[in-house]
Amino acid sequence: MANSQTKQVEKTSPDFAFETEARRQGLGPIAGIDEAGRGPWAGPVVAAAVILDPRNIPAGLDDSKRLSAEKREVCFAELANMALWAVGIATVEEIDRLNILQASLLAMRRAVDRLPKRPGIALIDGNRSPLLDCQTRAIVKGDQKSLSIAAASIVAKVQRDRMMVRLAEQHPEYGWERNKGYGTNQHQRALAAFGVTPHHRQSFKPIHKILYQDTI
Repeated sequence: MANSQTKQVEKTSPDFAFETEARRQGLGPIAGIDEAGRGPWAGPVVAAAVILDPRNIPAGLDDSKRLSAEKREVCFAELANMALWAVGIATVEEIDRLNILQASLLAMRRAVDRLPKRPGIALIDGNRSPLLDCQTRAIVKGDQKSLSIAAASIVAKVQRDRMMVRLAEQHPEYGWERNKGYGTNQHQRALAAFGVTPHHRQSFKPIHKILYQDTI
C-alpha cells in the first residue's frame, strides 16, 4: 500500500512553469519538442515542435504515453486549431545510416525548421538537444513536466501512428496498424513467415539477425 501511495504522489502532470520562466527571461516564442518512434523495429522516427498560445491552451494535455488513442486524437484536433506546430521525419534509411539517436535529433531539427515562427527557445524532451538556431533546454521526462513538450509528444505520436496505419495497408501481415512497428509477438511471427520489408530498420539487432544470421 505504501509503495502504491508513493507512486501516486510521484506522478505529476505537466504545467507551464518552464515556459513562464523562459518568458520572464524575454525568450519567445517557446517551442516544445518531442519525438515518437525510437523503439520500433519498423517505420520512421517522427518529431514535433509545438508553440502554444499561453492564453489558449487545450485542456487535458499530458505525456502521450499516458493518454488513450482517443484522447490523443481529441488533443491533436484542438492543438491543430489553437497552436502552431510542425513535424519532422527521419527515414528508415537515415536511422540505419546515422543511428536512432542522431536520426531523432535530425527529425527534431527538421520540425523546428518547418515552424511558421522561429522560436527563441526550444524545450526538448530528454537529455540531449539538437543543434538549433535558438536557445535550447533539455528536460528529462519533459513530456510529464512541460505542457509545450507534452503537446509535442501528442502531435508526434498521432502523426507517426497515422503513418504506420498507412504502411500497414501496404504490408498487412505485420499488424503495424496495431503494434506501430514495435516487436510484438505478431510482428515477430510475420517476420519469420514473410521476411524483412524496406520499412524495417536493418541496424536494429532483431532485424539484423534475420538478415544476416537467419534467426530472430
